[in-house]
Amino acid sequence: MYNLSPYITMKRSEWARLNGQSHLSVTPEQFNQLKGLNERISLDELEEVYLPLAKLLHIYVTAAQHLKASSSSFLGTATENVPYIIGIAGSVAAGKSTTARLLQALLSQYKEHPRVDIVTTDGFLYPNRTLEERGIMNKKGFPESYDTKRLLRFLMDIKSGKAEVHAPVYSHLSYDIVPEERIAVCQPDILIVEGINVLQVSKEASLFVSDFFDFSIYVDAQEHDLETWYIERFLLLRDTAFRNPTSYFHRYAGLTEEEAVRRAKNIWRDINQVNLVENILPTRYRAKLILRKAADHRIRDILLRK
Repeated sequence: MYNLSPYITMKRSEWARLNGQSHLSVTPEQFNQLKGLNERISLDELEEVYLPLAKLLHIYVTAAQHLKASSSSFLGTATENVPYIIGIAGSVAAGKSTTARLLQALLSQYKEHPRVDIVTTDGFLYPNRTLEERGIMNKKGFPESYDTKRLLRFLMDIKSGKAEVHAPVYSHLSYDIVPEERIAVCQPDILIVEGINVLQVSKEASLFVSDFFDFSIYVDAQEHDLETWYIERFLLLRDTAFRNPTSYFHRYAGLTEEEAVRRAKNIWRDINQVNLVENILPTRYRAKLILRKAADHRIRDILLRK
């Protein structure tokens, strides 16, 4: 009997052999700056997983660039600099941001596409004031908490080749949108869009965020591992960022470890786990590539859509 699947599944050891003699490099110092707060990953992860992934994405990007040039030549139209968009999805605490930063560092080393930008969908959350008015502050991160129309307009402008497009800025310290602050995206070669909601669809909409992606990645892990990582991160933040008096979560800085663990578990189970099960996890198999992590944060399997 054939094992039918839309994905090619490769073990880490098989995937690592695709690296070959890579000319890409990241110093240990750069690597430490790029990885997340409680991401226990080593340079082996970079060499065995991310270098082959960057090579694969390079193949996709350059193929898209050649196709665009050939199409423009055939049609007799100008070749506009339209970014290749990579979407990265996954649960809270899965390590999406680390994946995005590592790929940015590696992909920008290719002369064919040196300008690589990152935009997170956190900036497209409604301000806290709006969430409170709508009574959904406890559903921050759920689909209804995002200004999806604004995010779609942003991506439309990017894909139309607009010279400069602005994205709003989110502060994890204040846990809110930063008024009047914007990120300028000026026709990069590649744009990485990272967020828990980027592969979600809706019966009420005819256009989705993922419609603008040229490639999509889902960072996957078991639910109990994600909960453990979330609690570990909460404890680290309690001892660092939460101690800042301007932090939205400053009230948690004085919790004992037992109280902090209990509070983190409640937040996870009441909010993040619900969002994961209802909205995020169902989008996993819409991704072109899935990075499946083990309990130690290391990527165990790589699934690539055929």
